[in-house]
Amino acid sequence: MLATALFLAMIAVISGCSSEQYIVLDPKGPIGQQQKDLIIITTLLCAVIIVPVLILTAVIVMRYRDRPGRKARYTPDWEHSTKLEVTWWTIPIVIIITLAVITAIYTYKLEPSKPLESAKEPITIEVTSLDWKWLFTYPDEDIATVNYIKFPEDTPVRFQLTSDKAMNSFWIPQLGGQLYTMSGMAMTLFLQADEPGIYYGSGANFNGEDFAQMTFDAEAVSDEEYQAWIQEVKGDSPALTLDGYEQLKKPGRSDVQLFSSFPEGLFQYIVTQYVEDGSGGAHAHHGQSGDSGQ
Repeated sequence: MLATALFLAMIAVISGCSSEQYIVLDPKGPIGQQQKDLIIITTLLCAVIIVPVLILTAVIVMRYRDRPGRKARYTPDWEHSTKLEVTWWTIPIVIIITLAVITAIYTYKLEPSKPLESAKEPITIEVTSLDWKWLFTYPDEDIATVNYIKFPEDTPVRFQLTSDKAMNSFWIPQLGGQLYTMSGMAMTLFLQADEPGIYYGSGANFNGEDFAQMTFDAEAVSDEEYQAWIQEVKGDSPALTLDGYEQLKKPGRSDVQLFSSFPEGLFQYIVTQYVEDGSGGAHAHHGQSGDSGQ
């Protein structure tokens, strides 16, 4: 009875939560939608095992509990049933094999560095996790931002990810899964927003005192609005210098900042800054093509 009460209480609490708390299940891009499909498929397959087991557990406990006037048949010498053994071994094995096949298929489809099919050319945004803020640089537009990104809707975005020091995890839940940022590495993540909107982004890794403040807005707009925003940033914002970056990388929170330009090769400098002279260089760039300009 206690277990039943706790289960009903859990359902009541979940049903009272707003949909905004389940943004992973409200995808706004092709990657997020496929990941939602995978979540639903695997949950339903697991439920084929879990739900009958829970129901049978409750039935067995109620039917065979010790009580006055119990009418359940007592069979202490029962040892084996081939039919039951085949049933409760075959079903889980089939489901596990099915899960393995589905997971392998989706793992290949959702490889982070795999370019998205689109008639539009992807834009590139370089992402650097700092303590405790996000630096975004646009190599093709020569602008930079802190804790805010904007990109055109229905256009693939190629994120190049690294970290200045501590490892973190870059995540825009409604667009796709997270990918780690690591010092000395440049990881590649393709995402896309299918409609305009402001999407919640965050660091999904514990990395110190103010890790909870490492959030940012990812805004998808029309192509025209995106181009107008670039021109606005170039015309009204200061430039980011190397000295400015050295100040920015110091541990601490930051509000949204916009920069009209940034030092050439800044991202590559961040990736390789801890590489010793004469060594083989930074770790291989995950999924990064040779013509990406890095």
